[in-house]
Amino acid sequence: MSPRSTSARTTLRSRSLAHLTAICSTVLLLLIAPLVATPVSGQEVRPEDALEVTRLVVEPQHLQVAVGERVPLTVRALDTDGNELNPPIFIQGARNGVEAVDGELLGIGVGEYRVMVAVIPPEGSDMEPPVAVITVEVTWPSIAEVRVEPREGRLFSGTHVRFTAKGLHADGSERAYPEIEWRSSDPQVARVDRHGLVTVTGEGPVEIIAEVDGTEGRYAQTVTPLPEGALELDADHESAYTGDVVFFEPRLVSEGGGAAADAVDELPIRWSYTYTPHDSIVAPGAAAQVDGGEFMAQFPGTYTVWAQAGHLTAFRSVEIESRQVVRRIEVLGQGRVSHRRTSDFWVFEGVDGRDYAVTGTWGSDGFSYFWDVTDPENMILTDSIQVDARTVNDVKVSPDGRYATLTREGASDRRNGVVILDMAEPAHPVIAIEFDEGLTGGVHNAYPQDDYLYVLSGGERYLIVDMSDIYAPRTVSEVDIPGSRIHDVWVHDGIAYSAEWRTGIVQVDVGNGRWGGSPENPVVVNSYPLPGGNTHAIFPYYQEDTGRFYIFAGDEVIGRRGFALEGGMNRAPYDPDVPGSGTPRNTAGYIHIVDYTDPENPQKVARYHVPEYGTHNIWVEDDILYQAYYEGGLRVVDVSGDLRGNLYTQGREIAVFKPNDPIGYVSNAPTTWSAMPYKGNIFLSDANSGLWSVRLLPEAGLIP
Repeated sequence: MSPRSTSARTTLRSRSLAHLTAICSTVLLLLIAPLVATPVSGQEVRPEDALEVTRLVVEPQHLQVAVGERVPLTVRALDTDGNELNPPIFIQGARNGVEAVDGELLGIGVGEYRVMVAVIPPEGSDMEPPVAVITVEVTWPSIAEVRVEPREGRLFSGTHVRFTAKGLHADGSERAYPEIEWRSSDPQVARVDRHGLVTVTGEGPVEIIAEVDGTEGRYAQTVTPLPEGALELDADHESAYTGDVVFFEPRLVSEGGGAAADAVDELPIRWSYTYTPHDSIVAPGAAAQVDGGEFMAQFPGTYTVWAQAGHLTAFRSVEIESRQVVRRIEVLGQGRVSHRRTSDFWVFEGVDGRDYAVTGTWGSDGFSYFWDVTDPENMILTDSIQVDARTVNDVKVSPDGRYATLTREGASDRRNGVVILDMAEPAHPVIAIEFDEGLTGGVHNAYPQDDYLYVLSGGERYLIVDMSDIYAPRTVSEVDIPGSRIHDVWVHDGIAYSAEWRTGIVQVDVGNGRWGGSPENPVVVNSYPLPGGNTHAIFPYYQEDTGRFYIFAGDEVIGRRGFALEGGMNRAPYDPDVPGSGTPRNTAGYIHIVDYTDPENPQKVARYHVPEYGTHNIWVEDDILYQAYYEGGLRVVDVSGDLRGNLYTQGREIAVFKPNDPIGYVSNAPTTWSAMPYKGNIFLSDANSGLWSVRLLPEAGLIP
């Protein structure tokens, strides 16, 4: 069987989708992106064949696949006489467990799962589609190598050193949370506990051994006495604010007073702190973190940072004050949309010099709206455009204001693609072209630049399109990471950063040149997976004060399964005849902050995590994060300086605004989709109430 076809990535509509949703509920599957398949290799899919299918034969019925491995799956659709037919087929795996990719099943997460195979009924059909369910066991591949190393320094007599071990598979991927058995070749020299903490009591040669699934890794060293001298500690600041990073540097001073730089670099220093709160009633007991000399405190107080290596000890105190960045928000205006759900928006200066915004709609018959927002207190709806789509998910305008993009999902002809608008008259744009070359699957997001457009195709890849002539766009290349699902792409300084769910952040040279890439010849640099596998939105940001380059990457988790606050999923407007209607959605997830200053060695350094809500789109400007946090509203956050830990607990929140609307699509149910600072104000779109404009008031002075 070859389940790939030109119509392979299709958004199911109305009744067909309802049938499949019911089926998925019946077999208790967690949904991921479907694959529409061709049952017989080399033959064309015939939607009308679906009406004749009486049963599906799937082989094998039970199979085993390792994480990262693909195994083929054969599907035969038969009529009552046993003849093979060629209807479109829907293969559905289990989220984070197993995924259908190009007619094969890809192992994602260890466990046992059920995979559903179903016939897709023709549009408007009442048929109950035939269904088959198979069992798939996903296992770990075998461990090919174990790497063992100390977290810091080397072994000296009288010290404690924590070791780490990584179990690597043959393809170089790392085993998540491996079960490690630790031992020492000579416990008289050094002994190791089950957590990898080594206590060094003697001198001489020793090996620290870690074993994962029968494969060993070793770290060998000859233990010597600690260097002679005294340990001292320097700090780059004597006082700081909550959330700031204070850098401590140890020095080893010899008896003669000179520094022994080489020796101090080898010391296995253990860091800790003690804490005297400013308010012992309010402040918690543990309120900071220190690692490798980088210290960050979450609450005010006096902290003493300790560095220790064996009998060598040094300490230094630092005073931490409250950040005090809270400011008030003033509501300026609202462009209410209460009869449809609003999706994304973009605010821009038109070629006529006035300010405009465009908003999309979700599940609302392909409408988008155009607003004059020159006066943010009196936003005026100037026009609307309806395209053939269920959802206009993403809307953006090129930096030069020449064209706009409307992404389409759920088109009646399943062509979808992106609609290019001529913005010569920003208040009344016209469609330049409906561009669907290579974009027949649903188009979720796009990123327009002046000369090129980066546009997603079917959640699988993105195309790079030459926009020199907006009436005749031309695809020049594409980026497709095998087996990866993509949701968002953003381009900065000639590098495209894409959010690709469990693959994480993918970095591609599309004109920066450091790796030889260009729009016509994109070069993949690397990928960086994030915890949870829900990487959904992305925003690159260069921080001028520190010279660091951060990627803000957001999760999207719809529903809160497994949380104490789980909540419902009904997002329809209130209907007195429908019990439970008109209730807000519940979401989860947070913002991961990854330091890409060295683009070939990215490191996750911090997060912004409001526990009871889930994140959506991101904007960062002038060291302020404007975060759309779904039912958590708009969150305005100070992201200045070096970032560590959870920004939410550090007093960095400047303001929170929840766009309640008593006559919204769902009444008083904020579901903030996107936010964007513009000319001193903040604009945001909310799924239940439309477009808003607000303003941060100046910092309040002291009251005598």
